[in-house]
Amino acid sequence: MIRFLDRSGLLSSWVRITIAVVGLGATFALAGTMIACAGNAQGDLMAVAAARGISPDDAVRALKSFVPPGGKDDYLLFASGGHSGQVFVVGLPSMRLLRMIAVFTPEPWQGYGYGSDWSEAALAGASPGKETIRWGDSHHPALSETDGDYDGRWLYINDRAHGRIAMVDLKDFRTKQILPVPNLQTSHGGVFITPDSKYVHISSMVPALKHWDPKVGASVTVDDHLNRYDEIYRGYSTFLKIDQETGRMVVEDSFQIELPPYTQDLADAGKGPSYGYAFINSYNSERATGGVNFGRPPLEAGASEYDFDFMHIINWQKAEEVIAAGKFDVVNGIRLISLETAVEESLIHLLPEPKSPHGVDVAPNGNYLTVSGKLDPHVTVYGFDKILAAIEAEDFEGTDDYGIPIIRFDAAVAGQVEVGAGPLHSQYDNEGYGYTSLFLESAVAKWSLGEPYHSGDAAWQLVDKLPVHYNIGHLATAHGDTMNPRGGYLVALNKWSIDRFTNVGPLLPQNFQLVDLSGETMDLLYDMPIGVGEPHYAQIVSADVVNPEQVYPLGTSAMTGERSPDAIDGGDQARIDHRPGVTEVWMTAIRSQYAPDVVPIKLGDHVIIHLTNIEQALDATHGFSIPGKNIMVSIDAGETITIEFEADTPGSFSFYCTEFCSALHLEMQGWLIVEEN
Repeated sequence: MIRFLDRSGLLSSWVRITIAVVGLGATFALAGTMIACAGNAQGDLMAVAAARGISPDDAVRALKSFVPPGGKDDYLLFASGGHSGQVFVVGLPSMRLLRMIAVFTPEPWQGYGYGSDWSEAALAGASPGKETIRWGDSHHPALSETDGDYDGRWLYINDRAHGRIAMVDLKDFRTKQILPVPNLQTSHGGVFITPDSKYVHISSMVPALKHWDPKVGASVTVDDHLNRYDEIYRGYSTFLKIDQETGRMVVEDSFQIELPPYTQDLADAGKGPSYGYAFINSYNSERATGGVNFGRPPLEAGASEYDFDFMHIINWQKAEEVIAAGKFDVVNGIRLISLETAVEESLIHLLPEPKSPHGVDVAPNGNYLTVSGKLDPHVTVYGFDKILAAIEAEDFEGTDDYGIPIIRFDAAVAGQVEVGAGPLHSQYDNEGYGYTSLFLESAVAKWSLGEPYHSGDAAWQLVDKLPVHYNIGHLATAHGDTMNPRGGYLVALNKWSIDRFTNVGPLLPQNFQLVDLSGETMDLLYDMPIGVGEPHYAQIVSADVVNPEQVYPLGTSAMTGERSPDAIDGGDQARIDHRPGVTEVWMTAIRSQYAPDVVPIKLGDHVIIHLTNIEQALDATHGFSIPGKNIMVSIDAGETITIEFEADTPGSFSFYCTEFCSALHLEMQGWLIVEEN
């Protein structure tokens, strides 16, 4: 490395940084250029650095995360949006918010939930009860996989609040299905994808009542809840079959396994040697109910009595055989294997884990299972080979109250590493290291796995720790949930930002922090405020894996991906059809006009508008809005959508293009004339 000396020393640092980034191949040409312009550059660089308080190390970090204008990011981070109900797409390393995908909550910019047929169809079946639900607490995104690696086809995410799961088609980044999962009231376990995308898994969090059981009945009293909890509540592990053509979940081909009334938490899929198994954390093995006002300890205290909780080890491949043998009931539209049958058929085993765990994470080789108990400073790593051996030898500590065998803890542990206070969630890189978030310590710990990654004294060791800001929950590494992790970057999803950004409180943004994993020690590169929700979980995929449509083939329905039967190819095909009680319109949009642009309607008519954006140019999106109606749709190039509403008010109503589309954008408008009979 060449070092340039000058009076201040600052310019030499900037030259050194730039040469390091560009590389040795351009060193001498760059050096000559910088010497020649040093007189001008020095003053500018020094002034900028002094004004911004930037150190040379800061400059290196900035260059590592900087993507120049027109440049593209290497990775995409898909993060849950918490109680915004959405999904955030962030570019790495730039940490730019590239897209918000509307999922559980209506969102007008994308025309989601405001009149378009595709979004209304997605939201139509999204309410598990009598009341229409228009929000969700999106928690755990899972990207589809092929051969154990992300394939860029679909994204699934659960609604923590309502026991629902959604499917996003990554061909157009649109939500195509929201499924209220039968028998679930809330969900937290998962979402995970099997390595072949055969199933997407979701399980209950808080146990639900067995409403269909005649011993429970439709009405439950407080006394029932407090005193019959063990009997009338159950959890459910759900394996939803994925249609390989559409990505949609097919309930009639899916199944559930009934679980004890512990609180099931995060889960992961087996891979490689552990393929065919699912692993689910749980807490509250004490089955505490709370009830301070009834003389009982608060749930927080009651659920922390025991030294261990239970990992659920579920053999879902064997469960498929049980289903094929007809050993199930159909409950609320889904095939359900009872807890008794699951025990009898050896579908489920329990394994003690440090209490209050928050995630079981399967290593890339499929053998190691990492668990962190929030009240234990260690990560505990189990060997799947040891688990199988213990099951084969019936090396059990006994059974729980429901007859489920409990594997002996010491028989299954492969290693433990003391990482720090409040460990939560672990991810992996491509060099045999695990990374664990430390909630109480506000840090990320890096530690080594055992064979075949590391051996001898190099195995099961804490090798680095990085402070983050503040109270980190989950973290994500590139392809870190797959069999083919990439390393390079880690993103910390921090619950608090406190003093990291300009004060916009009292509700402050959360903080995504980009961490460089390429050096001997972890290095914090960038802070990104998240001021639109409370993200919980994220996955990072190489950007070249995801290849969405640029322009729809003309007349494509976003619902089906096929040509809409109501599509038209040009304004010369536009028409209005009047029949008793109905006005139906076939309309086109193109810069900068609608055809037809004046639509007469009889008062009281049901109005149907089939609108085709006949543009075939990239990013040529148009919008359509009607005053006084909850209608705001976004129509991408080539797309056909259908809008329906009732003409219940006489008068003239101007519709217009809501997406700035051309120099004559303001002229892109028309009229609906609602005439009294």
